[in-house]
Amino acid sequence: MDAHRFDGLVARAHALVTPGRRALLGIAGAPGAGKSTLARRLADALEERYGAGTAVLVPMDGFHLAQAELTRLGRAERKGAPDTFDAAGYAALLARLRAPRPGEVVYAPAFERSLEEAVAGSVAVPYGVPLVVTEGNYLLHDDAAWAPVRALLDEVWFLDPDREARVARLVERHVRFGKERSFAERWVARSDEANARLVEAGRDRADVVVAGDLFPSPEPDAGDPGPDAEGRGRER
Repeated sequence: MDAHRFDGLVARAHALVTPGRRALLGIAGAPGAGKSTLARRLADALEERYGAGTAVLVPMDGFHLAQAELTRLGRAERKGAPDTFDAAGYAALLARLRAPRPGEVVYAPAFERSLEEAVAGSVAVPYGVPLVVTEGNYLLHDDAAWAPVRALLDEVWFLDPDREARVARLVERHVRFGKERSFAERWVARSDEANARLVEAGRDRADVVVAGDLFPSPEPDAGDPGPDAEGRGRER
């Protein structure tokens, strides 16, 4: 781990904390960039250094449309593209998180990799939490459905790792979750990299660009799922 750079990011995240208000920090990047790894470690470090209840992680991937709905819409083969999420629902949750009500606990969904589905009510955000960290592909995407998201975030960091390493990680992730390697390679080249190009178009809208890999071997992201609920490498 690049401890010096990571410590600097922890300090920058904590600087967003202001008494009497809640801040929202976004971490964006292409599939396989290491968003989930950084967001998880960042939230953990903030809790360890500044006390329990300092930060909560709320992933964007909890707003994946259900597999049955993707199939109904004819989008199952593009799972992970911008229109395979409930973008308006995600923006509505961020707006609610920005304006917490005394005593209220907000519950957010999370993506369950073993099910390949989002699960409602997975993440509790109590009223007193001063910082919410959220991560996902499309935090800086500017089409009509996603455009409101950027304005709801106090700061957005864009992860920009080495492309070859990122692509290799994506392939290994799909294989690890049961897909045949040849299918995984085709899926990454066709689907994940098409999404990556959309994500990278928003790079200049970020407040911070984190170049290179902070962690030599980032943990598997919870999101950026493959095409089917069974996690098998089958083309339809």
